[in-house]
Amino acid sequence: MANTVLDTTPHEAGHGDPSRRDFIHIAAAAGAVGALGAAVWPLVDQMNPSGDVLALASIEFDLSKVMEGQQVVVKWQGKPVFVRYRTAKEIAEAVKDDNASLKDPATDASRHKDGKAQWLILVGVCTHLGCVPNFGGGSFGGWLCPCHGSIYDTSGRIRSGPAPRNLDLPEYAFLSDTKVKIG
Repeated sequence: MANTVLDTTPHEAGHGDPSRRDFIHIAAAAGAVGALGAAVWPLVDQMNPSGDVLALASIEFDLSKVMEGQQVVVKWQGKPVFVRYRTAKEIAEAVKDDNASLKDPATDASRHKDGKAQWLILVGVCTHLGCVPNFGGGSFGGWLCPCHGSIYDTSGRIRSGPAPRNLDLPEYAFLSDTKVKIG
């Protein structure tokens, strides 16, 4: 009888070493993920704000330029911001309407910084479709949006018209009695 040795290694096609096959699959997948990341990164990175926008991330404004009863419009992040020095009458009207039926309820005190009720700082963009409201129009003494007739009171709260909410408040802080930092 001849000595026969049993060959236990598989010879059929597709039956290689399982640990080597797993390594090749993992390496191929890692390479594909790396290539996908390298292709997608420039597309994601281009959505970051440009340098000129980042430079306008915050602005400082000298409040001594604004007289009582006057409003100044400054540009912040490409949007108009109303800086209004309210009169005692405007403040009284706004406080009087704190308990009125409002579409977007807010008190006058929640619309300005403590101890600075005379300064109202608002993003000057109508919350309906993005028009710029004009001061002094409407029946509440505040702002009137010329596009669709939204009326805001002397605290920037929506009183009538299609706008769904009050004029937005930007982030701001008083640096001194005469300086404010917006943003």
